[in-house]
Amino acid sequence: MARIIAVVNQKGGVGKTTTTVNLTAALAALGKRVLLCDFDAQANATSGMGVDKNTASPNIYDVLINGAEVDKAVVSTKYGDVLPSNKALAGAGIEMIGIDGRERLLGQALEQLAGCYDYIFIDCPPSLELLTVNALCAAGSLLVPVQCEYYALEGLSDLLSTVRLVKRGLNPKLAMEGVLLTMFDSRTNLSLQVAQEVKRHFPGQVYATVIPRNVRLSEAPSHGKPISVYDPYSRGAEAYASLAKEMEAIHQSRG
Repeated sequence: MARIIAVVNQKGGVGKTTTTVNLTAALAALGKRVLLCDFDAQANATSGMGVDKNTASPNIYDVLINGAEVDKAVVSTKYGDVLPSNKALAGAGIEMIGIDGRERLLGQALEQLAGCYDYIFIDCPPSLELLTVNALCAAGSLLVPVQCEYYALEGLSDLLSTVRLVKRGLNPKLAMEGVLLTMFDSRTNLSLQVAQEVKRHFPGQVYATVIPRNVRLSEAPSHGKPISVYDPYSRGAEAYASLAKEMEAIHQSRG
């Protein structure tokens, strides 16, 4: 059965989509069966995997709101499978309010696919509304990217409060997968200070691998390719390959 991991941080621009796309591709390159569920209406993870977000149909919105079969919505790529999103998802939170068990709609959909994969990653929207709650209810664990910049920890207390509420009332098994330092620049004192602060807040939960600030990482999505394909020798590609191996090693050690 798949490990379902929500990639979540309600701040935008911290590297959620970059991490979801490139970790999917890096684990697929290790021979793992991986599905990326794009749960953000911007659908950047969909296009980042080379799937046209304007024509992908059915998509995750159709699955949740229109009753489409989830396996029919999955798109296979060379870098892993994608459950695509599009802009219609922006209104889904409002449409879901009247549905019984609205917090568990995504979980019910992904349960049908879990036997086919080793990993399912959910790229969450940059907010803490119903779509993100759905992701936290569907997931077994959450991966939190934190950018090594000023205000990095701002808002994380809100996220952790939401996680506690979800654990208490909806998904008691939800665990911390890990905290990932992104946009790290070893030349600056600020990056080093933020890294120390994050490790102090999350002892034993911060990945040893850090994701560097890297121009090639920023360019890759516009070409519809993960960094491992766009520029396999870049520092960004090396970092995500290293993260995939670290994640695999952690899971193997847990059994």
